[in-house]
Amino acid sequence: MAIFRDLNPIGHDRSVEDRRRHRQLVEKSIKKNLADIISEESIIGQSKNKKIKIPIKGIKEYEFIYGRNSGGVGSGDGTEKRGDKIGSGKNSGGDGGPGSGNQGAGDQEGEDIYETEVTIEDVINYLFEDLNLPDLDKNKSADIISESRKRLGYQRKGIQPRLAKKRSMMEKIKREQGRKKALREEDLAEDGAERFPFIEDDLRYQRMKETIKRKSNAVVLCIMDVSGSMDQTRKYLARSFFFLLYQFIKMKYDGVEVVFIAHTTAAKEVGEAEFFHKGESGGTYISSGYEKALEIIEQRYHADQWNIYAFHVSDGENWDADNDKAVKYAQELCLVCNLFAFAEVLPSSYYRGSIINYFSTNIKAENYMTASINNKEDLWPALKKILRKELEAG
Repeated sequence: MAIFRDLNPIGHDRSVEDRRRHRQLVEKSIKKNLADIISEESIIGQSKNKKIKIPIKGIKEYEFIYGRNSGGVGSGDGTEKRGDKIGSGKNSGGDGGPGSGNQGAGDQEGEDIYETEVTIEDVINYLFEDLNLPDLDKNKSADIISESRKRLGYQRKGIQPRLAKKRSMMEKIKREQGRKKALREEDLAEDGAERFPFIEDDLRYQRMKETIKRKSNAVVLCIMDVSGSMDQTRKYLARSFFFLLYQFIKMKYDGVEVVFIAHTTAAKEVGEAEFFHKGESGGTYISSGYEKALEIIEQRYHADQWNIYAFHVSDGENWDADNDKAVKYAQELCLVCNLFAFAEVLPSSYYRGSIINYFSTNIKAENYMTASINNKEDLWPALKKILRKELEAG
């Protein structure tokens, strides 16, 4: 229902309102098309300034139009009774449009759709800005001390390695030119052949300031089942899931590293391309992926020096005999991770029991989280659920 108000030109900026409405449309389109927008983006090595196109519905202004009443000038034809809906049924106006009940191609104008360009960085900002998420609970002992030196001009005293040769030469030339001006013309020719060496007062040294900065680093372990049941549709959702989680963590830390772990009945560390595009056959031992993650953490990312995030994506299938072992390793991951999350994507209909329910019952840790993604529209709600859990744990 349209609400009409008197225009108050004082204090009213039409352009501000248009920008606000445009921003709302952009945000709505990004969240609706989220999986499609980022499904092909590289998790590591992506350019934040890369531009992508998203579809936006046109903004239409309210306007009065002539109706299509069949027997009069008013809003009805005179046969209406109290409670009747005006504009429904045969007098609704429109042929072939949605809900008109008419068949055929139709002759009515559709919605205005146009494309707008945004950068990857814009997409991330649009998504996370509205969540009002505070900083993550970082592992304080994982801060790395970084020392840096900054140049702050020149000084007359210093050590030899910091001698500023160019500046010292300029000081010598200035002194020489000043001396020549002070000499009489007849003495200038006689003095011209004389050597003009450096003296102590010419020398200049770099003035340096040492600063100490604490940097918080993090590692994201992406664990995924790559057995035959994990088809390209599931990997499509998995890529989007991992991409956004990585982007969120990257916003909160100075440096973020990514590790890709692919598993069937055995697990191995792989590159990003192989992680998402190389399929394998065979069964599934989820415990193998968790065991490999724990091994990598122990070798390269000790919990005292790194903030650790582990995310696992699977279709929920697992060999029954492996369930208890998977729970054991999952609990060990919870002990060393800031956050450990399991996302189930498009669970197989023929598989009797999903591992997500077994995990939820047997894994008791405040920093453990599960989410279900049954279609691409579930992606953003699942991410919000996981991120808010991390903040509650902090």
